[in-house]
This record gives sequence, C-alpha cells and structure tokens, in this order.
Amino acid sequence: MAKSNAERQAAYRQRHLKDVDGNGERLSLLVDIHAKLALERLARRYAVTQRAMLERLIVEADKAVKADMSAEQYAAYVDGEKGRPVTR
Repeated sequence: MAKSNAERQAAYRQRHLKDVDGNGERLSLLVDIHAKLALERLARRYAVTQRAMLERLIVEADKAVKADMSAEQYAAYVDGEKGRPVTR
C-alpha cells in the first residue's frame, strides 16, 4: 500500500532529523522578516550558515543570562520554573 503524503513527510523528517553529532533538534517556526534579514546579514558577516549564527546567538545570550545568577536562580532557570524574570 502506498504511503500518504503525511507519512512520506514524517519519514523524511525522521531521516533528516539526525545531525553529525546526533544531538540535533528540529525547530519549526516563523520569524519576523526583520529578524530573518538580520540573521542573514549576521551570517554573511561572520561567514557562517544561518543555523550556526542562530546557535551562536542563542548560546551567547544564555551565557550572559547565567553569568550573574546565584545558585538558586540558576537552578530555577535550568529547571524551567516559572516566575518573575531574573533582572540584572
């Protein structure tokens, strides 16, 4: 029996989900056009892919947020506890 379009798409995504390191996660979203154009410019400026640029920006922002946290704040941050945002 032939696969449906949805089944073929799911199989394709599953095959292409894995990256070289095996720790990739799919992220499917729409972003504002200004953010997309900024991402394109930044990636060109640093001669990296948009994916690499986005990963770098997210990791740098995460490091900046964690830099001044107390142990309690850090634990709440990584546990995903909701509440008031940590201010600097």
